[in-house]
Amino acid sequence: MSFSTSGGASVSRSAHARSPRQYAIVGIASLIGTTIEWYDFFVYGTAAALVFNRIFFPAFDPITGTLAAFGTYAAGFFARPIGAMVFGHFGDKVGRKSMLLLTLVMMGMPTVLIGVVPTYDKIGYWAAVILIVMRVIQGIAIGGEYGGAVLMAVEHAPKGKRGFFGSLPQAGVAFGLVLSALAMSAVAKLPEDAMLSYGWRIPFWASVILLSVGWFIRLRVAESPDFERVKAQGAQVKAPVVEVMSKHKRALLTVAGGRLAEVTWFYTAATFSLSYATQHLHLSSGTILNAVVWGAAAALGTIPIAGWLADRLQPRVVFGLGCLAICAFAFGFFELLGASGVGSVYLAMLGALGVVYALLYGPEANLFSAQFPASVRYSGISLAVQTSGAIGGGLAPVIATWLVKLDGGQTGYLSWYLVALGLIALVSTGLMRKDEATS
Repeated sequence: MSFSTSGGASVSRSAHARSPRQYAIVGIASLIGTTIEWYDFFVYGTAAALVFNRIFFPAFDPITGTLAAFGTYAAGFFARPIGAMVFGHFGDKVGRKSMLLLTLVMMGMPTVLIGVVPTYDKIGYWAAVILIVMRVIQGIAIGGEYGGAVLMAVEHAPKGKRGFFGSLPQAGVAFGLVLSALAMSAVAKLPEDAMLSYGWRIPFWASVILLSVGWFIRLRVAESPDFERVKAQGAQVKAPVVEVMSKHKRALLTVAGGRLAEVTWFYTAATFSLSYATQHLHLSSGTILNAVVWGAAAALGTIPIAGWLADRLQPRVVFGLGCLAICAFAFGFFELLGASGVGSVYLAMLGALGVVYALLYGPEANLFSAQFPASVRYSGISLAVQTSGAIGGGLAPVIATWLVKLDGGQTGYLSWYLVALGLIALVSTGLMRKDEATS
């Protein structure tokens, strides 16, 4: 078994066979570890959409307050490229596993601290400053977590199952969203005064338990065999980030172009839609949160299915279908949200998260990792994914709120924006290198 340190994009195998139990540990650790980190990230986004405009920015009108709350949310995204460069460098030089353990702590502790931040009524705008600092730390952690999580899964995977194993940390994102939405939905049932006083803090405090579980599980996973081989053969690159930007521009641009549509779609459906549904469509927060839970729960099953399909087809084919699905469903999603009846709201989320998002996210780890050689793979995939994530994810709720306001409360401009990103992603996918292991 071999790997390429330049030009080639195949993901290598370990020279030693692993037992089914070892593969199971890798799969479970990939799923659970990512679930915990993304729970922390999503619980903030949900709170920002439903609560923070009222307790941290009460001096503004509802729409401006929502924009301000999403602004602190976006701060975490713009810190991601920093995490990508820092953790990508050390992930390629020191190892994948140690970076994953560090990002887990950096993600969990700020979440707990956010749960004790005083509100605007107590310390004024200093509350928002503290939120931003915590979000920046979280953003740096997530910036380094994604690359390590998907590479540990893909590089440990048995032959012919890289798509499925790579989809497991991706499914963890959906699981994290389910847990965060369930937590916020539960406390949303409290009386309004109790919810605004202490109820919203409970899901943040719960991260202590999740952090402990994640640490224990990730400790049990061995280092990536691809990294160990690169290190043993002395093929490590002195400056991985510089190497990626100077010698792998095509991979950077195509991965970023593909990822931009996916991440914008997800945060428009899972985060922006919460404020849009409650403020413009006058739906209850419980209704839209429950719809998100059902959509994310469906994605828990459909993301691994999409990864499985990527093992049998080409990852580019499955991802390309997701790009086309964005274009086809961009208008229908908001029409279903605004239609009469709770059932249409649930159908909108099932389609947005359980179908469109799954087609994009399931094959992503396999497809994107194949664009970079093992010696710079952590840096390459992290930098491309997190740069587009900062633009698409961080600005998605802000841009969506602005476009709806510009369109007089309608979603036509926003839908066309999503279609345009879907087309850009489709072109980017066509320009990506074919996954050699599935060709």
